[in-house]
Amino acid sequence: MEIGLLVLRLLLGGLLFGHAAQKLFGWFRGHGPDGTGTVFETWGFRPGKPLVVLAALCELIAAASMVTGLLIPLGAAIALGTMLVAGSVNVSKGLWAQSGGYELPLVYGGLAVGLGFTGPGEWSLDHAFGLTELSGAGWGGAAVALGLLTGLVAVARAARERRRRTA
Repeated sequence: MEIGLLVLRLLLGGLLFGHAAQKLFGWFRGHGPDGTGTVFETWGFRPGKPLVVLAALCELIAAASMVTGLLIPLGAAIALGTMLVAGSVNVSKGLWAQSGGYELPLVYGGLAVGLGFTGPGEWSLDHAFGLTELSGAGWGGAAVALGLLTGLVAVARAARERRRRTA
């Protein structure tokens, strides 16, 4: 089980890092803050460039949490909130990624939630620092609640901005 949790953490952390690097640095065929900021603004996330930086920093913090296994419930909450926002822009396209849907953010968010409930395992900084009590239903539930709350606030704010622009 410990190896499985480590693999899941490293996979999710690496992918979240990649998404952040696309936004912040234009790596991995990303568009950097300027290009991504323009896209964010079309989705109602204004001002685009600062919100791109915020989203990327959230992804970096969540990635670091996952990779190191430190404060996993907090990392899970941040990943879930960020992925909720990311998926919201593609809801109209349905679930499947091949149609431009929200499949990918759903999987990333689901992995984060699962790790928020299970904890990072023995091969983690939480374990090394004696923070093993930061796992289980209570902490996982708190991570889900925090992630949903923050993500839904951002989605509602963008929806309000889109309505304002079209009025």
